This record gives sequence, C-alpha cells and structure tokens, in this order.
Amino acid sequence: MTHLPINIQIKKLRKKLGLTQVDFAKRAGVGLRFLRELEEGKPTVRLDKINQVLDFLGMHIEIMRNENIKSEFTDNNSSSK
Repeated sequence: MTHLPINIQIKKLRKKLGLTQVDFAKRAGVGLRFLRELEEGKPTVRLDKINQVLDFLGMHIEIMRNENIKSEFTDNNSSSK
C-alpha cells in the first residue's frame, strides 16, 4: 500500500474504517469539500489539512530520496564535500 498515491491510500483507509466521507471529514476535523478534493487527487491541496487527516489516521508523511532518479542537487553537493 505504501507505493500508492496518498489520495488512494487515504480513501482506502477511510473505507476500511467503514466511514462515509461526511463522517470521516467530521471526525478528522476537515471540510467535506477538502476531503472530496483530496480523495479525487486534486493537485493543489493544503499540506496542513493533509497532515490533519493523516494525524487522525495515526500516520505521517515521510520524505525519502528516490534512488532511481539522479539528482543534480545531490551531485553538486557531493562534489563540494
């Protein structure tokens, strides 16, 4: 499940809890419109609201380096060390 987009993961977890969008939004403390847009994969959503939803689910966002992508930033910094 960790390789699915965040909107799909949140939707699956909500359904696993047996909650409607209305109930989930109320319990997570976010608006129904926000939750619908998040689950639909809207590309611009507020990170603080995503964190609020994830906190309700007992989860968090973790940033990891994608080893399959060569980064100019990483290449430039490694040569200056």
